[in-house]
Amino acid sequence: MQSLQASKCGLSTAQLPASIIDVIDSLTKAGYEAYIVGGSVRDLMLGLHPKDFDAVTNATPSQIKDVFGRRCRIIGRRFELAHVYSGRELIEVATFRAPPKKAVTSASGMILRDNNWGTIEQDFARRDFSINTLYYQPRKGIVLDFCNAIEDIQSRTLRLLGDPLLRFEEDQVRMLRTLRFAAKLNFKIAPEILKVFTPELTQLLLDVSPHRLYDESQKLFTMGHLHRVMPMLIEFGIWQQLFAEIPPVITTFMERAAKNTDQRIQMGKTINPAFFYAVLLWKPFIERCEAHLAKGMVPAEARAQAGLDVLKRQATRTIIPRFAETFIREVWEMQTRLLNPKPQQIAALSNHARFRAGFDFLLLREKSGDETAQGMGTWWDTYQNMSADEKERAIGQYNRQRAKNRRKAVTQDDVVDTRAQVQAEIEPLVNEPETRNRRTRKPRQHQENRTSVASTVKGEIGVDHPILKRRRVKRDLAEVVFGPTQ
Repeated sequence: MQSLQASKCGLSTAQLPASIIDVIDSLTKAGYEAYIVGGSVRDLMLGLHPKDFDAVTNATPSQIKDVFGRRCRIIGRRFELAHVYSGRELIEVATFRAPPKKAVTSASGMILRDNNWGTIEQDFARRDFSINTLYYQPRKGIVLDFCNAIEDIQSRTLRLLGDPLLRFEEDQVRMLRTLRFAAKLNFKIAPEILKVFTPELTQLLLDVSPHRLYDESQKLFTMGHLHRVMPMLIEFGIWQQLFAEIPPVITTFMERAAKNTDQRIQMGKTINPAFFYAVLLWKPFIERCEAHLAKGMVPAEARAQAGLDVLKRQATRTIIPRFAETFIREVWEMQTRLLNPKPQQIAALSNHARFRAGFDFLLLREKSGDETAQGMGTWWDTYQNMSADEKERAIGQYNRQRAKNRRKAVTQDDVVDTRAQVQAEIEPLVNEPETRNRRTRKPRQHQENRTSVASTVKGEIGVDHPILKRRRVKRDLAEVVFGPTQ
């Protein structure tokens, strides 16, 4: 172990928020050791902005709760942690952990329960990557380095502590963390990791809870380097373990959506991680819709059933929460409404709660070369930037064009039907000219109609059949005896 000055590592208390300083000071005043640990120290040294700050101490979760009182909440069964609230900020405080006992590990080596408290040296050995093992004490101004982690940060190398195969067996999610850190930090993976990181090893991810895999997939989507990690998921064989029916091929649609997501994160805009799931599952959704339509289903029912089928299949890998499923299905449903909107509903449709998500989805499809978008993504993009008067004119023009296309389609259908009828008709033997007198034409037409109706009856009833000469009997209501009324 080596103790370094924080100033030489580029660290100072001015970089830290008041919430983490408050947690460290409270634990120190209570007589416990407290350090900032993990990715926050690493990101500060790299000049990045940490997403959150984690603390570690020799106090047990119950002792941490005694220090902070109602501000603290103990969570977790497998890994018992303390969540401390400082204003609106949440600080995760962990206790120094010792090596796990064999009695709480599965047959494959996965740690099932890990609540054995230990020393800071034992806690260091339990961590996964060397770059996450720096312990920073801001008040003392020191950084504790147990494994030359600073050298790995300077050389931008991602290295696991101990035997990589054993560390992956202890926690299979570390395979996802490896690719996430490599893509996010632009670090190279150590050769000893690449040696054991095989597609056969990724089969261990099937033992991980689908709920936890969903959380890890969200971290991949929201880290700001999604377009860089997607090829790595395919290369290392993890794609098939995360997505059930999605072929391991990055389409233009996926690539554009990934880059768009990364740009929004870099600009500080909010994103919905479920949006990228809607992009990934779009092709299986369309295939299921076509299959249901081929069976004779109504389009609305086919879309609804296809959405249920695709999301249910994906739940075998990652269980998407109910609210996220609702969002995904609404985005898919908006595609139909945006492609062929009714003119009187365009204004109301632009104020829909899911309009923005549906529009972004449609525009990405159009820019990706999807011909089924029919250029409506550009139309909606232009419509949003118009004034009120321009919107009215645009709607009127859209209505006229829509009616013109409808008339054109009807005309084409009539031409096709007429041609078919001409081919099917037999020329009459006698060409009898039709009279121009309307009075003489009407009885003939009536007679022809009666003949055609009679010929359609089973048994080919002729014109002289008694049923056609039958007259309707008129009843005299005066002879009808009505019952008493109330």
